[in-house]
Amino acid sequence: MWAFVLVNLGAVEVLFITSGTGKNSILTVAKFVGLHAALLMMFQMLLVARLPWLDRRIGMDRLTVWHRWTGFTLLWAILTHATLIVLGYATLDNASMGRTFLALAGVPASLLGMIAAATIVAVAAISLRSVRSKLRYETWHALHLLVYLAISVAFVHQLLETTTFKSSTFATVYWWALWILAVGSLVTGRIAVPLWRNARHQFRVQAVVPESDNVASVYVTGRDLDRLPARAGQFFIWRFPGHNHWWLANPFSLSAAPDGRSFRLTAKAVGTASAGLRHVPVGTRVFMEGPYGAFTSLQRTRPGTLLIAGGVGITPIRALLEERSTADVVVLYRVRDESDAVLLDEVRHLIGTNGGRLHLLTGRTKDGARPFEPDSLRALVPDIAERDIYVCGPPAMTSSVLSSLRAIKVPSSQMHAEKFSMA
Repeated sequence: MWAFVLVNLGAVEVLFITSGTGKNSILTVAKFVGLHAALLMMFQMLLVARLPWLDRRIGMDRLTVWHRWTGFTLLWAILTHATLIVLGYATLDNASMGRTFLALAGVPASLLGMIAAATIVAVAAISLRSVRSKLRYETWHALHLLVYLAISVAFVHQLLETTTFKSSTFATVYWWALWILAVGSLVTGRIAVPLWRNARHQFRVQAVVPESDNVASVYVTGRDLDRLPARAGQFFIWRFPGHNHWWLANPFSLSAAPDGRSFRLTAKAVGTASAGLRHVPVGTRVFMEGPYGAFTSLQRTRPGTLLIAGGVGITPIRALLEERSTADVVVLYRVRDESDAVLLDEVRHLIGTNGGRLHLLTGRTKDGARPFEPDSLRALVPDIAERDIYVCGPPAMTSSVLSSLRAIKVPSSQMHAEKFSMA
């Protein structure tokens, strides 16, 4: 992956050097920044194209974080590029920046660049944490899709700005190949593959089983499910269009290892979509995207495994338990009290059948229960530094566990955590 990034950075540097300078030094720097902004746009698309090769090794949560920071880097690159263009031409024409801006707005290529820049600024503004936290995910996501409009307009802007795009045969072939790769990956991963898989497998609700007052399991069946490459620990993005609006989607992990006959999700009622799952009629069509995630046994590096779950985060842990091929496994299950322990009987049965140890950790943190402090973890699992450790739970718990593991000097290659989130 890093080789791919470095090779393309090198190609852009070559194109910058060989395509000639601008009309003055300021416009030359503007061209340099603009070329890298174009490259960032294509990296942005590849990061969210949900390419299996990346997703199964890195995980959607890390790719999404990289996408976010690449997006803000792109924002500053575009603002810098636009500012330098106006300043460069203002210097060249000995005119004010305001008059130069209005003059450039009358040039089609420049106008398109301005529209793309304004759209990306707007998308970045709604992606600030202080703003995004006040919006429903569906609202934010719909507005965020405007970035694809900005990229389309920026592509046309690049075509019209022929000094680099068509400066040589190599430049033309390179830019077209990179754009086709980025857009093709995005369309394939986000549209074509999900549509094809849903048409092929015909997913439907097979059964709905209440697990507690606020938790329910949904079994989904379909055709040729053994041909769908899903693993324990992964998740799908689920839609129930016959029951909820089509734009309501949730990332739920599998709570049982795939068996080729059905998939199972187990969800706690924390929102409109998840709260209504226990009322989904049997036979309802399901639209599924995935499987996604690197929270699988493919990441194992050691014979022993420690699985740490908090609350409903037990669902992928339970699935991983079912897939275990050795008995050297320890499970730490953190809940307020035993009545909140979802799927506890199943976890106990799997531990009893395959061997291993289960520690049910109850109590409230505010009352002094701190089982994930470094000393507490060492006491529960003395050989913790010799195990692969999988962590799934609320963000605060996951961060606390990972911090303690780093304090214990557990190698990062042995720590596996995924937030199962879309943004």
